[in-house]
Amino acid sequence: MVNFGLNSATLLGFLDIFLSIAYLALSIALPIARRRDIGVTGIVLYIIQAIIAPFILFVTGFILIFQGWRLDPILQFSYVLLNFLVIYLGVKDIILFRLLSPPNHR
Repeated sequence: MVNFGLNSATLLGFLDIFLSIAYLALSIALPIARRRDIGVTGIVLYIIQAIIAPFILFVTGFILIFQGWRLDPILQFSYVLLNFLVIYLGVKDIILFRLLSPPNHR
């Protein structure tokens, strides 16, 4: 049974899907822009991160959209905390790349 309605869990699901796309773009764009600064190991770690994290976010967003109406409010709050964690990791990556990697002056 699939029940699709507009509630807080559905909105969290759409936010998760949006965050997965944004996090995928961020995980790809930042290492490419600073590939000389982070080296091969850093690029490999970011590729792994770019595969795993957005996939998990997309799947949880999909689950929340179609099955979120079944969740208790405390479980929905755990998804809110998961979203805060992903937002924090994205902002941390942006700040670290800006602080640790000065722009190339040519």
